[in-house]
Amino acid sequence: MRADEETQSLLRHWRESVPDDRLAHLIRDVARAQMRALQQRLAKHGVSFGHWTFLRVLWIKDGLTQRELSDLAGVMEPTTFTAVRTMETMGFIERRQLPGNRKNIHVFLTTTGRKLEKLLVPLAEEVNQISVAGLPKSSVTTIRKCLLTMIENLAAEEAANSARQME
Repeated sequence: MRADEETQSLLRHWRESVPDDRLAHLIRDVARAQMRALQQRLAKHGVSFGHWTFLRVLWIKDGLTQRELSDLAGVMEPTTFTAVRTMETMGFIERRQLPGNRKNIHVFLTTTGRKLEKLLVPLAEEVNQISVAGLPKSSVTTIRKCLLTMIENLAAEEAANSARQME
């Protein structure tokens, strides 16, 4: 099935088959569509979506341990280990120990990895612009506010559940 046919099928599903289905499913489908659009753009530059996830974190805070990088990227440590090893081979990052700490390996961007930010971030911005095309700015602001509130609500509920389990 071609991408446009897949999109039309997905829209029919949401509009006709399950117009009142759970919000989580709709959010997941939007996220998948955005990821596909970004993956297509990143692939033209030889960067996978998985590597993009780690690069984004490192552009904000370079020199993290692999564990910190895993936590911030939201992936398991074995996945991070594999990605870091591949990204090192590609010349995007380097791993090294800091003086006085032989236990932890820290991940640092190389010049090549740092330069990718100027090339790749505009691709993500383009996907975001495409996904909100036709929506008033006030609606986009409201959507962001709502999604952030949903994240906060779920995090608070998770924390409350953890606290109850510890009692």
